Formats: sequence, structure tokens, C-alpha cells
Amino acid sequence: MAERRAVFLDRDGTLMEEVHYCNDPRRVRVFPGVAGALARFRHAGWLVVIVTNQSGLATGKISPAQYDAVHAELMRQLQGQVDAVYFCADHPQSPTPRRKPGSGMLLEAAAEHGIDLSRSWMIGDKDVDVACGRGAGCRTILVRTGYGAGMGDTGVDFVFDDVVAASDLILAGR
Repeated sequence: MAERRAVFLDRDGTLMEEVHYCNDPRRVRVFPGVAGALARFRHAGWLVVIVTNQSGLATGKISPAQYDAVHAELMRQLQGQVDAVYFCADHPQSPTPRRKPGSGMLLEAAAEHGIDLSRSWMIGDKDVDVACGRGAGCRTILVRTGYGAGMGDTGVDFVFDDVVAASDLILAGR
């Protein structure tokens, strides 16, 4: 039976500054306090899982080597406070259920790591992140970093300025 809780997080605009099709590790800038917030989640027993659409791979805007270099720099800046990463390289015009707003990456992570999605959270800066989390049965948080500042009513459970503020709510057990 799935007992573990997870915090699923979008990458671009949520954990790091939004860089349209980031293909250069020198452009990776994790938001202040994020690595510490992820460490707090893990210390409290939560799994930290990144779920990210990376259509730049399908459209040729990002090479696999560039994706790997950006990913390595992100992991360095997050100080190893991530348990798993799932990415979807689907082209937006031919998506599979893994591509957000589909919930495939969350379902895959739940199966692989024994995660109880009903006790888990999805945090992102776009309506597709909210829809992904809702579709998987998670509670949802929209952050105002990245595209979140301009989002209207997404049907989200909570809205916060950033991942650090969102972590305070989750870790308080609300």
C-alpha cells in the first residue's frame, strides 16, 4: 500500500528562474531559499520529485547534452535535495499522458516510489501544473514566480509567492 508522501515540483519558473528553453547551465538560477525548503521537506520525511515538460528536446531547441548540463547545474544548486526527476520530451502537438497537464509523470512516480497521491502536493507556476496535480489526486499550489504571477483562476487549492512560502504551509500540516 502506498504510504509515502511527496511534494511534486515543476522546474522552470518554480524552482529556478524561467528561461525560455534553457539550454545553458550558466542561465540556471535557483530561487532563493528553495534548496533549504527542499531539505526541510526531506528532513520531515517527504519525497521531493521534480516533474517537468521539456518539449525543447522534441523541437530541437535543446539537445540531450544541453538538457543534461542544465539538469546537472540545477541539481548542484539544489544541493542534492531531490529524490527523483521525471521529464517529458513530448512535442506539444503530439502529447502522451505523461506531458502535463496529463498526470502520467506523477502516476509513474507513485508506482515506482510507493507514493500516496492523495497525501501529496503538486507545486507549479502554470495552470498545466495545477491540472496535472488535480488529475493525479494531489493537493495543488500555484506559485507567483515564473508564469504564476499572471495566472488567473486555475482551480488551485492555494497560491503563494514562492516555493519557500508554500513549504511553510505544507510542513505545518495544513
